[in-house]
Amino acid sequence: MRDEEAAIEGLPLANALDHAILIHREVHFGGKFDVMLDYYLNEGKGVNPEFELERIHTLAKIEKKMKTDLAPLMLAGAEAEKIAEAKTAYKKLRSLYEKPKPAMKNMLLVADLILSEDLEAAQEIEAIVQEKGAIVPALIELLKAEEFYDPLFPGYGLAPSLAAKCLGMIGDKRAIIALFESLSQGDFFEEDIVLAALRAIGKPAKEFLLKVVHGRPINEDNERAAIALIAFKEEEDVSKACLEMLRDSQVRKDIPLATYLILACEGLKSLEDRTAFQLLAQESGMPKMLMQDIHAVASLWDTSPSRP
Repeated sequence: MRDEEAAIEGLPLANALDHAILIHREVHFGGKFDVMLDYYLNEGKGVNPEFELERIHTLAKIEKKMKTDLAPLMLAGAEAEKIAEAKTAYKKLRSLYEKPKPAMKNMLLVADLILSEDLEAAQEIEAIVQEKGAIVPALIELLKAEEFYDPLFPGYGLAPSLAAKCLGMIGDKRAIIALFESLSQGDFFEEDIVLAALRAIGKPAKEFLLKVVHGRPINEDNERAAIALIAFKEEEDVSKACLEMLRDSQVRKDIPLATYLILACEGLKSLEDRTAFQLLAQESGMPKMLMQDIHAVASLWDTSPSRP
């Protein structure tokens, strides 16, 4: 065993990216490099852009030369536990198909969504949306499941964003809080989908976000609500509410919050409101960054006629 480990170190194999490739192989490709290479050559949905095909080939050659599985040699402790957890998640999903029952229909549709190899999962989404409100609780559960944001788990980390898309298409207000809370995940790709979903739900989502953004004391929820309100910036009541908040000097001290509120003011229509907005840039102590943001938004009105 020591000779094998020495050979590995000499190639070298001790970097974190190699570990990540092996973990990825173990979870998604049955521990087989040939299956993984075929998948990457065909640019499957779960391809990790950080993994170079050349390096996967190199690891495969090393394994073949050594005539031993690299995973047991390289992966242990927390890494091995993570692999076991992800494999268990796959096993649970696949077990749903063994003895399906009518009462399991929604669970199976969500499993189809997670396991879909189609990047857009168009057919799976269509089938889910047809179930309307009946499937909303299962979609919310998926949206809240932290493990499915991990690319090592079934769905390659993309399943929650697909769930958000479904929830937006169904338009059920029960999804508002779960969608709002998912904004804390910090994935900008998913964030766009979540914002679109909230916008699709419409008035109930807007009213919820306006209530949260006005909450005190100011915290991360205010900021997340302001981000989400940008999706409603064309609605004048939203822009006017954001303008009113910006009049508060305490709000302007929170740069991220103020930035998002400024962006949501783009929908201001009247000359009076637009003038008031631009005058904020002249307020004493206004941070330069916010001044620039105000000017940037105001410049968008140069080609948009204001309403008297």
